This record gives sequence, C-alpha cells and structure tokens, in this order.
Amino acid sequence: MASNHSVETDYKYCAFISYSHKDEKWASWLHKALETYKPPKQIVGLTTAQGAVPERLGKVFRDREELPSSHSLGAELTQALRDSAFQIVICSPNAARSHWTNEEILTFKRMGRENRILCLIVDGEPGTAADPERAELECFPPALRFKMGEDGELTDVPSEPIAADARPQGDGKANAKLKLVSGMLGVGFDALKRREQQRRQLRMLAITSAAITGMIITSTLAAYALLARNEAERQRIRAEAEAETARQTTEFMVNLFEVSDPSEALGNTITAREILDKGAERIETELGDQPKIKATLMDTMGTVYTSLGLYSDAVKLLQDSLDTRSAIPESTAEELAGSMEHLGQVLGKKGNFEEAQALYQQALDARTTSGDEESLQVAGSLRGLAEMLMEQGKYGEAEKLYFKSLGLQRAVLEEPHEDIAENLQDLGFNYFKRGEFEKAEAYLRRAVAMRRELHGKVHPELARAINDLAWAIFELEKYEEAEALYNEALEMKIALLGRDHPQVALAVNNIAMTVYGHGEVARAESLFREAITIQRRAVGESHPDLALFISNLAGVLYDQGKLDEAFTAAREALALRRKLLDEDHPLVADGAALLAYWLIQVESYGEAEALLDECLAIRARTLGEDHPDYASALTLKAVVLLETDRFTAARDNAIVARDVLQANLAEDHWRVALAANIEGSALTALGNYQEAEPLLLASYEILADAPIPGLADRSREQLAALYSSWGKEALAAQYRE
Repeated sequence: MASNHSVETDYKYCAFISYSHKDEKWASWLHKALETYKPPKQIVGLTTAQGAVPERLGKVFRDREELPSSHSLGAELTQALRDSAFQIVICSPNAARSHWTNEEILTFKRMGRENRILCLIVDGEPGTAADPERAELECFPPALRFKMGEDGELTDVPSEPIAADARPQGDGKANAKLKLVSGMLGVGFDALKRREQQRRQLRMLAITSAAITGMIITSTLAAYALLARNEAERQRIRAEAEAETARQTTEFMVNLFEVSDPSEALGNTITAREILDKGAERIETELGDQPKIKATLMDTMGTVYTSLGLYSDAVKLLQDSLDTRSAIPESTAEELAGSMEHLGQVLGKKGNFEEAQALYQQALDARTTSGDEESLQVAGSLRGLAEMLMEQGKYGEAEKLYFKSLGLQRAVLEEPHEDIAENLQDLGFNYFKRGEFEKAEAYLRRAVAMRRELHGKVHPELARAINDLAWAIFELEKYEEAEALYNEALEMKIALLGRDHPQVALAVNNIAMTVYGHGEVARAESLFREAITIQRRAVGESHPDLALFISNLAGVLYDQGKLDEAFTAAREALALRRKLLDEDHPLVADGAALLAYWLIQVESYGEAEALLDECLAIRARTLGEDHPDYASALTLKAVVLLETDRFTAARDNAIVARDVLQANLAEDHWRVALAANIEGSALTALGNYQEAEPLLLASYEILADAPIPGLADRSREQLAALYSSWGKEALAAQYRE
C-alpha cells in the first residue's frame, strides 16, 4: 500500500537495521552508507509514493549503537521501530537463527508496516529452509518467510520478500545499497543508478577540467589567479611531456621494423623474434637517458615475448621495466602496478605461481593504498591474484577473489561488458579445475551469451569463450555439443587469423580431443597430426603448445595399442617441454606423470618411479605438497609401491594423497576415490581386511564412472582380491563376473 510519509520529515529514523550481532561489520557499513548518502540533486523534492525525496536520508537506528545493554525488545526498542520509516533486515544464516532479529521483524509487521520491510542478503541462500540438506544456508528469518495473519501471528502462507543482494555473485555492495535507497525513496533503481553514474561522471569531469575552469574564470583575487596560472602551466608541461613520450615511443617502434641491410634477416623474411631481439638491444643502447620511455617499451615488448611463449626473455625485460619504473620518483601507483602484473603474468606461465602471487598482491596493495579500493584496476588485480591461487589448487580462495572482483565490476559497469564476461569465464574455469563441471558450465554459458551480445558472430574473444564452454561440456560427456562449439570456434579463428596460425592449431587440437572422447580414435589421430603440422608451420619448434599436441597424439596412439609410437611421442613431448620451459615448470611434471602412468600399465616400474620422483619434486617446489596435482602424482607413486610389494609405504602415500585431494576436490571426485582405492588395496595386502573393505567399496562406486580407462576394472579386481584373501569366496565371485 502506498504511503505519503517522507523518510526525512515524518520519522525520527529513516531506517531501523535488524541484524544478528555476528554480522556487525555489515551493519556498520550499511549504517554509514545510508547516513552519508545524498540523493542526486535532480530528484530532490520529487514526489513519489514514499513522499518528497529529501536532501538526505536522515538518521539510521542500529540497536548495538543505540541500546548497547538491551537484552529484550522492551518499550524503548519498540518505540525505535515505531519511529523508523523502514526496517532493513540484514539477511544471513546468522540472522535466520537469531531470536531477536525475528522478534524485531514480527513487531514491525504487527504495526501494519509489512510493506516497509527491506532485505539485504549478505550470506547464505534464500528459500533453503525446507531442504534438510541445505537448511543451514537459509538466510531469511521465519518472520520474513511467512505472511502475517489478521490475529498478529504468522500464517503458513509463504511470503516472497524482495531483497537486495550484496554478495559478489548478486548485486554487489554498491548496487545493493542503491536498491535499498530506491525502495526507501520510491524511485526506480535503474533511474537512480543512471543518476549515480551521471554524478560520478560529473565528478570526474570536474576533476579533469579543473585547469580549464581556472583559465576561463576571471577573479579579483590575485592569489587565485596565480594558482590558476600555475596549474595551467603544470598541465601544459605535463601534456608536452606526454606528447614527447608518445612521439619518441612511436618513432622507436616504427624504426624497429626498418631494415637497412636485408642480410640481417636469417631467412627470406624477418621473423617477429628477430625484430624483438633487435628492439631489445636498441632499448639498452639508445634510451639510457629516457628511463620513462625505456620502461614503457620494455614492458610492451616483454608482453609480446610472453605471447610468443618466450618466457625467459619476457621475464628479463619485464623485471627491468619494473626496476626502472621503481627508480623513477614520478612513476604513478598505476604504472608500477601494471608492471607488477605483467611480470606476474609471465612468471605464472613459467610456473612460478608463488612469486607471481606476490607480485599481484603488491599490485593490489599499490592500487588500494592509492585510494582506488573500488576501481576496475583493483578488480583486475584481484582476478590476477585469484588465477595464481587457482593454479596452486587453492580453488576456494580463488573463488572468493573472483566474486569480489565481479562485485567491483558490477558496481561500475553496465552489463553486458567485456570485463564482466572475462570474470565469468574465470569463475567457470576455476570450477572446471575443481571438478565441478555443472557449475563451470553455468558460468561459462553466461560468459558466452554475454560475448555474443557484445561481439556479434565473429570475434576472437567470443571464440575463446566458446572454447572454454566446450571444455566443460566435454567433461560432462556432451560430446556432440562440445564438437559443435569447437567447430564454431575453429571457423571463427580461420576467418580471423588464416589457417596457418597457432590459435587454429589449438582449435583443431580441441576438436580432436572431442572426437576422441566419443570414440572416433582414428579421426582423432588424424586431427592431432594436423594440429601438429599447423603449429610447426606457424612457429616451428619454439612454442610449448607443440609439446601439448604431441602429448595428446601419444595418448591416442596408446589407446590404439601402438605402444612403441606412443612412448616415442610421449618422450618427444617431454623432451620438448624440458627444452622450452624451465626445469621446474608444471608442464614438465605433467609430461613426466603421463609417461609414468603408461609405463605402469606395461609394468615398467623402475622408469615410472624415476619419472614420478621427478614430477613430485617439481610439484613440491612449484605447487606445494598441499596441491591436488602433487597428491595425484603421489597416488601414482603409491601404485608403483603397491605393485613392487612395498605395502606400508604404498598405504602411507595413499593416505597423504587422499587427505590433500579431499581438501581440494569434491568428495565424490574420481581422483579422491583412486587414492582411497590404493589405500584399501595396500591394507588388503597387509591383512587389514575390515579397514580395507569400506574404502574399496566406496571407491568402486565412484571409479565405475571414472574418465580414465581401466580404473573400474582394477577397482573390481581389488574387491575380488580382498574378499578372496578374507575367505569370503561368495563375495569374491560377485566381483570376478
């Protein structure tokens, strides 16, 4: 029912905040946010269903601040509710379990003001109270979930409270605040948000046009005139400096492509690598007295080296750029943060995730210290930091940062937007790495839909988003849809880049993976060979992706029983990775683990164990012993120990692996089940049948659907061996069938 009461004139308080004191931090933020909020001037005085829009919202009542010793509602608290234009409930599992929060809602409803209750979700999930498995996530107190009867008691008729959602995956803090304000003022959210954006733009305009304003306004105050002239002079000098920097940078880049002596080229044409190497030398010799330009060029060229897979060269240039900028007093926080992030990016590609994480953290600190806590640049730093955590297997920590970054973006940007689409992709990939493929699919589909809206039918970023979605679809065994998506991405890349391009090679490789997934092994082999040919034509032997394609070919050859060819290809891929990447790169460890796994199948345990020791050493140094990939290699090592009759060591390795995997992956993930299966098998060999049985039974149910061939059969054989050793032949026979 509409009301003509004004939030400012007719009530002592514009709002009464009801909350669990465990959510004190949120209540404090909301209290301050509402009391300091000024409605845009354009709508002040406008008459709405809530009355005239005031210049300020007014005072907010928060019981911890107003009644610190209150233990019951009482007359004073009831009066505060009566004196409040609105009640705002901070909704969380804490609030849903809070007796006093529920009582405050009931009291406000009994005053006949149910339509003036606003909700702010900060944690948990609405509507889960009726689900026994998710009831603890319910964020709405009972008084919100049901309508009030004429007798002043709750009925069993469900209510549907409309809430602002401050969670990063919801509206985000900024938009949630505006939704609450729009409800209190009776102004549409979209209109209010547009006004806020206009106000922000006007503030920016006021800042950027300060020098112009100083020049055009005449004043009788001499001091003011002097300040204006000084500011104009500073702006002129700065503009000239920036123009000179741009001119010299452009001149340098143009000259970089000039060749005075064609014999300088190593072939008929000059390669990008030759041009870059020549430019890197010239930066050192020609720009020693221009540190700002030098730093900019080193940063730019370092990122190009990164894109070509020349990581060691990139690190040197980007580190020099960061060192140079750090030594320039006038370097801005943003310039330094940008250098830190570019260096962090390439270190991440080299597998130095902890070092890269530290750089992204420094970039984030630099930006937040400069006062840009809610900027898009901060969102970018959070994404980079999240990526490094994801690469270290810290998926939960990464997820929180991705959502925080997404919240900052949504507070500033209108959807659809490229940055938001990118963040959705990152979130989807994080879920993908975690093995939560349904969640991955949901976020990646949203990213693709947003990319289609933004880019139309053909765009490189759309192709990449489609490719990421196809990976998740593939893991969910939707092979036909995955292949269709991969083909769409391939056609797009050919149209954009031509056929002989590394991205086209990658697209062909992905299609090969898909057709391999639904059993077209011969066709997959042909496609992998095509990807290898395209890659070699495009960049020769110089990029790590070539090793990936050769490794995938090895897998198809192995699956066809062409073992000699498979082992040759796998060793070639591993040697290529050792040559192109640092010896501690995770991809070297991956190649060693894959080859070791195949060697285990042909009972070459000695070579397999040596490769696994190499893999474990690399992963321990680069990822840490709490990373799921380290634990997976430890599981394989346990297999080798089991097969070579070192049962106690096998059990101990499997226990450690299972603990790490359970901490990082879903409880029913096949990798967790495999570690449990090896532990159970070792216990069987040690004669601990009662301990072994539940491990083998539980893992058998999961491994029956595992994506790795042979695991289901092995699991069944282990159960048969258990019951046979235990003297339970009837049960053993069931698993021999």
